[in-house]
Amino acid sequence: MRRLKRLATLTNAERLLLLRVLFVVWVARVSLWLLPTAMARKVVKHAAALAHSTSMDESIWAVKVVSRFVPCGTCLTQALAAQALLSRAGRESHVEIGVAKDSGKFEAHAWVVCGNRIVIGGPNVERYSRLATWAI
Repeated sequence: MRRLKRLATLTNAERLLLLRVLFVVWVARVSLWLLPTAMARKVVKHAAALAHSTSMDESIWAVKVVSRFVPCGTCLTQALAAQALLSRAGRESHVEIGVAKDSGKFEAHAWVVCGNRIVIGGPNVERYSRLATWAI
């Protein structure tokens, strides 16, 4: 019920942004399930081209909000969607993927860096050893 009340307080422009970003995040999730990663990145970039360009903060906010409603909306799903939306807005960014081993447990994580700032997936990424960096 609280989510519905919060949705009702949003402007129509914010609701439309959430809907468009939801499409991009869903495309990212399904692409990662079905396609090789390189192809999934291209598909997500094309899906983001359908979205209107927005500010970096609005895009990141929308990705974080809608990812809660996408099954397995993992850090990699969010990172691919965010990077594609930032690219659409003309912002240079890159996805970084790292791994860590804590207490014998292997963990992987993805985050997006725009400029010198981690915009999604951070801020505590120091414990991860970087394996790959993807730029669009």
